[in-house]
Amino acid sequence: MERVTEGRWESLPVTLSPGVLQTLRQLGFPHLTPVQVGEGPRLLGHEAGAALGCGPRSGQGPPALPPSLCSPLSPLIRGGELGRLSPGGGPCERPPQGSSATIPLFMNNKDVAAEAVTGSGKTLAFVIPILEILLRREEKLKKMQVGAIVITPTRELAVQIDEVLSHFTKHFPQFSQILLIGGRNPIQDIEKFKEHGGNIIIATPGRLENMFRRKADGLDLASCVKSLDVLVLDEADRLLDMGFEASLNTILDFLPKQRRTGLFSATQTQEVENLVRAGLRNPVRISVKEKGVAASNTQKTPTRLENYYMICKADEKFNQLVHFLRQHKQEKHLVFFSTCAGVEYYGKALESLVKNVKIMCIHGKMKHKRNRIFTEFRKLPSGILVCTDVMARGIDIPEVNWVLQYDPPSSASAFVHRCGRTARIGHLGSALVFLLPMEESYVNFLSINQKCPMQEMKPLKNVVDVLPKLKSLAVADRAVFEKGMKAFVSCVKAYAKHECNLIFRIKDLDFASFARGFALLRMPKMPELKGKYFSDFVPVSIDTDSIPFKDKNREKQRQKLLEQQRKERQENEGKRKFIRNKAWSKQKAKKEKKKKMTTKRKREEGSDIEDEEMAELLNDTRLLKRLKKGKISEEEFEKRLMNSERQVKAVVDSKTED
Repeated sequence: MERVTEGRWESLPVTLSPGVLQTLRQLGFPHLTPVQVGEGPRLLGHEAGAALGCGPRSGQGPPALPPSLCSPLSPLIRGGELGRLSPGGGPCERPPQGSSATIPLFMNNKDVAAEAVTGSGKTLAFVIPILEILLRREEKLKKMQVGAIVITPTRELAVQIDEVLSHFTKHFPQFSQILLIGGRNPIQDIEKFKEHGGNIIIATPGRLENMFRRKADGLDLASCVKSLDVLVLDEADRLLDMGFEASLNTILDFLPKQRRTGLFSATQTQEVENLVRAGLRNPVRISVKEKGVAASNTQKTPTRLENYYMICKADEKFNQLVHFLRQHKQEKHLVFFSTCAGVEYYGKALESLVKNVKIMCIHGKMKHKRNRIFTEFRKLPSGILVCTDVMARGIDIPEVNWVLQYDPPSSASAFVHRCGRTARIGHLGSALVFLLPMEESYVNFLSINQKCPMQEMKPLKNVVDVLPKLKSLAVADRAVFEKGMKAFVSCVKAYAKHECNLIFRIKDLDFASFARGFALLRMPKMPELKGKYFSDFVPVSIDTDSIPFKDKNREKQRQKLLEQQRKERQENEGKRKFIRNKAWSKQKAKKEKKKKMTTKRKREEGSDIEDEEMAELLNDTRLLKRLKKGKISEEEFEKRLMNSERQVKAVVDSKTED
């Protein structure tokens, strides 16, 4: 079943309260935006007619919708988008596609799992139903009673949702809202809750779980949530990806079973499917597309997004990035790197190489600065935000022109979410990912796996080589040198763990070219480079240990530490290290374990292992396990080990003769 929905808010099959309609008009959103809504085959656990026509669970609220009226949703919008709208109701674009199906269903006792293309904005799809459901309660909420909870994975997204909700609650002073996120004193949150109440809670999982354990501090949140009507999990797949599953389970144990639950996300993973089936009652799945998109088209990025890829060598990527940013100084960019160390290093480099542009950095290891940096960058008319995937989900930054992916993300779904930071609520936007020649098949993979069409952008011409300048910065300041080394090591490790390891193969990576792209002075010592020689990488002729910190205090501390290490070496000279003899069985076990790990590593690197060696290893491993469990003695172990080797050799020899 699929329909196109459009019209005014008043055309919805449910009646919205005057305060909600007034807020929408003030924000410049008098209309629904045309969308296509697919439901029928996506219903979970019920036949289409029964699920859509089901009556209320507890007798509250208006009667359930007939199937013929269940397809409209209503505009969804991220909190950050409201920040740039005229409070006085000045001219503004219509809201994005995506809520005219969710609002009526959510308001009429249906649990929903809504999936919409990234950038369509899903916030209004649950903010409006929350307010309407609480307004229609038979018993009005008291100050300490919680009627709705919205859980979201990041502080930045929680702040945005709180901002959206505040536009509406100005017209409903009977409702209090509270924001519970990390980075703030929990005691202050408790005092605020006790003083002002919290009928609607917007929270991150960790802080909300912590609040449930604060009974000794005077807050019995478990009693407060007994009145809960609505639970919303925004960016549900990200909540599970970030390891919040244990926190969510703890929170859900405190909540009443009779509630309406909504899961909202741009992608629906298997983990979300499991959560839908376990945590939602009588659920219905809603999939939202833009008007004019074919029903068979499952493209997960906005159609107004122009998606590009550029193929260039590892030691040319940074030059291409700098040249591109210099040509687009008047625009607003997000530049994604795979690791926090990469953000620190390249952010510092861009500050020196791209002049007269505001450059800011943000990543997950920043604790207290994140909110300030995020808020400041949102207000800028142009600039560059160098970031990790902490900024890939749900975050709305006004008027982002380009999303540049210097490092491809670790998963295909993260690629879609990164791109979705631009081309939001009907605006145009562009995205560019830099790929190595051996990674070109990633383009086809994305078109199949994520339905994400891309077009090639040829490498820019007349590009200035800025790597020598970056090297000179490292020679002049040890802080830059060390950041470069850490960035290289972290990026290699991230590359080795890539989800698409058939495309991003660590054994095929040109480490010398990769290191030149980081402008390294020498190769770092790390397991991935052990035993390898790089003839086409020329280290600098200076002793890197002699490079000083530009910061005099840091250099003073370093010299003090070096002196301490020299003294320790002198004191330990001539002293023999005492090595305790280990039991033969333990030595044998350690040797076998080492042999097994070496073989495994060779297999991962694509090395060919002889049949004889593999068969011998498997037999040795089985015998070792029996020895450890005490099923055979050491003498019997040795005897069987010798027999096993002879048998394996005989089998392999016979195969060779055949």
